[in-house]
Amino acid sequence: MAYVFDKGTVEQKNFMASEKFVSFSRQVDDTSYAVTTDKFGHKVIPAGTIYPTNDAKAEGITIDEVDVTHGAQMVGVIVEGYLLGKRLPVAPATDAITALKKITFTDTDATTAQA
Repeated sequence: MAYVFDKGTVEQKNFMASEKFVSFSRQVDDTSYAVTTDKFGHKVIPAGTIYPTNDAKAEGITIDEVDVTHGAQMVGVIVEGYLLGKRLPVAPATDAITALKKITFTDTDATTAQA
């Protein structure tokens, strides 16, 4: 007899404004400010998270959701491209927008920037 259970679903908004972007691999772990715990107890960092922090130290934005429950993982970080800022899980702070020199938020007027 087979045992079937709900593994859950991932709902991810498309935050890309263009198909062209540049990304580099970076390593993330469960000490990140953006870690959340899902209903199964997995520690995840959502896609669209400002990396490494949402401030003047920002280097890019994560492409995919990554599970860091069992240790550090690699994730693609967008460093150049066109994005929709109001579709990110957390609005980019004003300092982060300034630091992300090669990322253009096509809807910055609609983005609620944090000080």
